[in-house]
Amino acid sequence: MGAGVAQNLAQTGHEVALIDRHEEALQKARESIAQALRFQKFFKTSERAEKPSEILARIRMGTDLKALAEAAYVIENVTENWPVKREVYAALETVCPVPCVFAANTSAIPITRIASATRRPAQVIGIHFMNPAPQKAWVEVIRGFHTSDATLETTRALLKRMGKNCVVVGDSPGFVSNRVLMLTLNEAIFLLHEHVASAEDVDQVFKSCFGHPMGPLETADLIGLDTILNSLEVLYESFNDPKFRPCPLLKKMVDAGLWGRKNGKGFYTY
Repeated sequence: MGAGVAQNLAQTGHEVALIDRHEEALQKARESIAQALRFQKFFKTSERAEKPSEILARIRMGTDLKALAEAAYVIENVTENWPVKREVYAALETVCPVPCVFAANTSAIPITRIASATRRPAQVIGIHFMNPAPQKAWVEVIRGFHTSDATLETTRALLKRMGKNCVVVGDSPGFVSNRVLMLTLNEAIFLLHEHVASAEDVDQVFKSCFGHPMGPLETADLIGLDTILNSLEVLYESFNDPKFRPCPLLKKMVDAGLWGRKNGKGFYTY
C-alpha cells in the first residue's frame, strides 16, 4: 500500500520520500512501482505522458526518518499494530517540522488514539486508501476528535491534486469501510472453514450473483491476511463483540505464513 501511495503521489507531480526500515522492502517497492508504471504506459494515449523513469525520479527511498525533516505532509502506512504505530509517531515527532500533517492510512485503529501518540493532535487525520491506490478514485477520510478544519482542508486539497475524491466520516474503530468489510471477509473465511463451499465457489457467488469484480477471498488475498487478522483483532478488542471474532482458519493461515498476494500464497497461489 505504501508503494502504491508513493506512486500515486509521484504520478501527480509530488516529490516523495518513501521510508521503510528494511532495504529489501524498498527494493520490492521500487520494482512494483516500476512494473505498475510500465503496465500503465500501454493505456496512455496522451503524447505528453511521462516516462516511468521520470516519475520514479521523484521518489527518494531510504531507511532514515531524517529524510522527512522538511516534509509538509506524511502518510503513514505501517502494519496494523498499535505498539508499532505508536513507536513510529513518536519518532516522527522528533524529525518532522511543526506544521507537518500526519495522515494515518490505517485499517481499523481509531485516529483519535493515533493522535494521542503525538503533540499535534489537531494535525492528525485518517486517509484510508483503497487497493490498488493509484487506480482507485475515492478514499475514506476519517476526522479524529481533535482534527482541525485546516487539517481537513489541507487533506482535501492534497487528495484533489492526487486525482482523488473523498468521503469524510467520523472516528470509530474500522470507520465505515472496514467495520463492514472485515465482517464480510471473516464470514467468507468461516464458510471455507466449515466446508460449505470452496474458495472459488464463494468468490463466484459474489462475482456472478452480485456483480462484484472480485470475490471476498480474492479481496482478502489482495489486502493481506495478516492485515485482516490484525484489523479484526482491533475491532474485537474495541467493541468486545463476538461478531468480530477472527475465524480459526484465518489465524492458522497467518501463522503458516500464507498472507496472500504479498508473499505469493493465500487462498490462491500467485
